[in-house]
Amino acid sequence: MKRSYIIAGILVVAIAAWYLWPKGSPADRMGSDFKPEVSVVTMKTEPVALTKDLPGRTSAIRIAEIRPQVSGIVTKRFFVEGSMVKQGQQLYQIDPASYQAAYNSTRSSLGKAEANVKSVQAKEARYVELVKIGGVSKQEYDDAKASLAQAKADVAIARSEVSTARINLDYTKVMSPISGRIGQSMVTEGALVNANQSVALAVVQQLDQIYVDVYQSSEELMLLRKRHQALKGADSDNVTAPVRLLTDGKTVGQLGKLKFSDVTINPGTGTVLLRVLFPNPNHELLPGMFVHARLEQWKDDQAIVVPQKSVIRNVDGSVSVWVVGKDGKASVRPIGVAEIIGDKWIVTSGLQAGEKVVYEGIMKIQPGMKVKTVEAGQPSVPAR
Repeated sequence: MKRSYIIAGILVVAIAAWYLWPKGSPADRMGSDFKPEVSVVTMKTEPVALTKDLPGRTSAIRIAEIRPQVSGIVTKRFFVEGSMVKQGQQLYQIDPASYQAAYNSTRSSLGKAEANVKSVQAKEARYVELVKIGGVSKQEYDDAKASLAQAKADVAIARSEVSTARINLDYTKVMSPISGRIGQSMVTEGALVNANQSVALAVVQQLDQIYVDVYQSSEELMLLRKRHQALKGADSDNVTAPVRLLTDGKTVGQLGKLKFSDVTINPGTGTVLLRVLFPNPNHELLPGMFVHARLEQWKDDQAIVVPQKSVIRNVDGSVSVWVVGKDGKASVRPIGVAEIIGDKWIVTSGLQAGEKVVYEGIMKIQPGMKVKTVEAGQPSVPAR
């Protein structure tokens, strides 16, 4: 009996609950004017630049390895290691004694040859008149003429030897071929150096501008060139995208220019060498530094971007967003996206400037439902 009473009581409670429970959707229960509140983002065009950070190393724009061009003993060094030197500035002095003697000897030989020319020339001039009157034979005249030509050739040889001796004497003064910062000296006074030796005496590097060599995948470089040609014209093959330099994740220095891209792809990595030129007026960047170059890959002054939070990724890989139309009704719309910029997607299709995309409150709405919109980041207006 008790069990039957319990079952009867449960049935009574269930029937009462069914009659008393509110019927219909939340909108029906709260009235036909009920509109869930969602925050939205109004689409607008804005300039967007897609960049790529590429690792690389710095190198001097010009490097001169100082080597002797004559052999001898270094008698003096004229610079301070690590200092700035100018083009044409003397760096070392090699003992010039033997080269000075050789130069003096060639000068004497030249004087002897020139004196011989005067003697033979006078003889040849006399024979010109004598051969006309039969004073000398034609053979003697020809011999005198040949002797003059040989004497003039001896003078030319002597002058060449003087020039060579003069050059070797000048080479005892080792000059800097470029302006820049000079590094460690590998020799001191008293050291014996040899002409064209493999070991440099010192190295001078020009640092007012500096190269950064980076590597980019061949696919990305081809895409960069296509975008550049679309903006500059089909005949433009030189990519001149602006480049920023980063150290420790922070931009430093002035804007650089892409100057060179290699014509050969590394078969092991599939990358291409890019060389970027950066101004370095304060010599803050030194050769061999590991840095990152931020290369502008793509730019659109009229791009539309949508927050990642608003994008819904479907099972088939497509993406969509909730859009609130002019009639205040929410609907799902498929869109096309390309790249991620920060926390936003670049929209390629499906959205126009001025349309409202739901940012927060997606779980509250259904297709065709009228909603109350508040711009994201702005406080909602309390209902009255």
